Amino acid sequence: MKKMIIASTSTIHGSEYLTYLLPTLKTFFTTINELIFIPYARPSGISYDDYTKVAAAVFQKININVKGIHEFSDVKNALKTAQAVFVGGGNTFVLVNELYEQNLIPILKERINNGTPYLGTSAGSNICGPSMQTTNDMPIVYPPSYITLGTIPFNINAHYLDPDPTSTHKGETRETRINEYHTYNKIPVLGLREGSWLRVNDNEIRLEGNLQARLFQQNISPVELESNTLIDI
Repeated sequence: MKKMIIASTSTIHGSEYLTYLLPTLKTFFTTINELIFIPYARPSGISYDDYTKVAAAVFQKININVKGIHEFSDVKNALKTAQAVFVGGGNTFVLVNELYEQNLIPILKERINNGTPYLGTSAGSNICGPSMQTTNDMPIVYPPSYITLGTIPFNINAHYLDPDPTSTHKGETRETRINEYHTYNKIPVLGLREGSWLRVNDNEIRLEGNLQARLFQQNISPVELESNTLIDI
């Protein structure tokens, strides 16, 4: 039975890292006292150790110990025996590339499908769908495949932004980019706005948070989904 929190972001405006999600995480991880953090999405600017310390400081508030997967000599076994898993944000190409390099994709998928609680934010959410092709990140590395976990039946576009009606910018909108994706691909895409998340209980997927999410499907007009909606695609 899958148990997942798939969040658009770790940090919202005016708040600190994961603070807005903390009440949800406290109940979600109620039976957990330790989790494995996967910091692989950070290519620069912060070390794996420092990134793990950021996550650990938050989870300490709800009495959960955090260990970075990079701290283990056997990362596969660490993942196989983890009580819970948190994959943080950063660059999705970098994250996916490293997960393939370490051969962790099949293990992570199996653990999630067998009920290991999973938290993903940003890049860690982008990998939950069938592919990472709807990420906003620059392709600074070339992973062996764009295929990801497929633990939900649609792709995520984290940090989804609506067009600013006051802007003079004439470039492509996020919606335009997703429509371009659907020129060649059939997988639905959920535009997940900042401060919103998905709660997955087995095959039930519910939108949570205060905002709507925007659902894109090939050859169908986009639909706004209200918070607390069950997503059935």
